[in-house]
Amino acid sequence: MTIKVAVPELGESVVEATVGEWHKQEGDTVAIGDVLVELETDKVDVEVGAESAGTLVGIRHQTGDDVRIGDLLAEIDPDGAAPQADEPASPAQAPQTAVAAESPQAETSPDQVRVSPVARRLAEEKEVDLAQVEGSGGNGRITRQDVESYLRQQETPAAAEKEPQVAPSPPPAAEETAVGRREERTRLSRRRRTIAQRLVEAQQTAAMLTTFNDVDMSAVIDLRRRRGAAFREHHDVKLGFMSFFVKAAIGALKAFPRLNAEIDGDEMVLKRYYDIGVAVGAAEGLVVPVVRDADRKSFAVIEQEIRDLAQKARDGSLALSDLRGGTFTITNGGVFGSLLSTPILNPPQVGILGLHRIEERPVARDGQVVIRPMMYVALSYDHRLVDGREAVQFLGQLKALVEDPEALLLET
Repeated sequence: MTIKVAVPELGESVVEATVGEWHKQEGDTVAIGDVLVELETDKVDVEVGAESAGTLVGIRHQTGDDVRIGDLLAEIDPDGAAPQADEPASPAQAPQTAVAAESPQAETSPDQVRVSPVARRLAEEKEVDLAQVEGSGGNGRITRQDVESYLRQQETPAAAEKEPQVAPSPPPAAEETAVGRREERTRLSRRRRTIAQRLVEAQQTAAMLTTFNDVDMSAVIDLRRRRGAAFREHHDVKLGFMSFFVKAAIGALKAFPRLNAEIDGDEMVLKRYYDIGVAVGAAEGLVVPVVRDADRKSFAVIEQEIRDLAQKARDGSLALSDLRGGTFTITNGGVFGSLLSTPILNPPQVGILGLHRIEERPVARDGQVVIRPMMYVALSYDHRLVDGREAVQFLGQLKALVEDPEALLLET
């Protein structure tokens, strides 16, 4: 009797997933705990492991298929026999089939090259001969990264060969134009589709406005210069800018609590706790892990949590619990060089703070023009719940706290 491999529970409020990369193929021998396939959800990727040793048989859903909790993904034959695709193997044939699957000759056959489904699809789209690609995975398995690396290696010589041939000429024929105007079609990941859907919904359902201010970062920069080395030595983490803005945002949220609320039908829900989401750019799109009870945490703990969450986002190990909830969000486009932007709300939150790059600019101080490190900050808010006066005053309070960092110890 085979062991069924089904879509597991995916976490609170997550009922669907998209099949990602299969790490094992039909006929592969698996051990307990081996990762069989990755499932892409709205929030994180989930690895499905083998609960029994044996041979993987009967893969039911391929990469790109949408599945729900409980759907059958594949089966594992604990006896180790891999039946033929079209007809079941008899008991006498089973051992021979298993031996054939492990035969060195079969592995070297062009049709039996070990290729991940994602890599195979990419190779077909780019018309890549997989026989020319060197695999870096286990047993020489070709991964998506291997195909992408091969393509990069081919692009430079190809461009160099084509460049001398370009010369002024009459408009090209239709056939030549079609060759020069290539298009690529790639399936959107479930996370990217969800991000797109929610961003559109945020703009359609909320009365979203943005207000701006600028902050003189001189005091924070000076404090980091004077105390940064000692802070890092004592806490084993860098004293960044984000902890200052988390603390300042909390101080401003306490003064203007509607920005730490949400709309539930005809009711306003004021949150008397401060779970601050920190937007992090990941390979599959923006994710917003949450620093919980940030008002109760020190600068060092906040910096440590942000560092750890950012690392988990980069290596794809965020858990659903890291992303749940959040009462207010901070996003820092400045790390990518953004001077000014209008951040989009993260529903059901009604406020999001956008940070930008620090730039030395001339400003007037006491009747004199001086050069100061300035940062534009932007607050997008839901006008259904937050008035413009509150939004402007929120940024004014945040500006005052950041420009006087010692006040943060008193306000938060």
